[in-house]
Amino acid sequence: MEKAQISKTSGFIAWLFQILSAIILLQTLYFKFTGAPESVYIFETVGMEPWGRYGSGIVELISGILLLTPGLSWLGALLGLVVISTALFFHITILGIEVMGDGGALFYLAATVFISCLAIIWIRRGEIVATVKNWGSR
Repeated sequence: MEKAQISKTSGFIAWLFQILSAIILLQTLYFKFTGAPESVYIFETVGMEPWGRYGSGIVELISGILLLTPGLSWLGALLGLVVISTALFFHITILGIEVMGDGGALFYLAATVFISCLAIIWIRRGEIVATVKNWGSR
């Protein structure tokens, strides 16, 4: 199996982004799974309560775990990018930057995850290519 190599510096930077993204994604689970008023409000506003709240929580949990799993962090970043793009879409189109007086905190956290996941994908792009090549050769 072909393994892509990245420099120690790039690997360190990728891990910083992975940890940051995982912390943000995983800390939101408490609010989603306990039905915190902010989470319920958000998903009611976009017409996806409660299934969207639970569904996005499950995807964020999987993404957070994969982000912290060596060899699969790129997959966690791809999954995180999908789920966080949806969050940003709803912030921009329906919710607005500020939700329930949070000063835009949720939007800025989502933007941080988005940028971090893009950086992880870029840094680990060789791993993605190697994995696709290995899958194609089976």
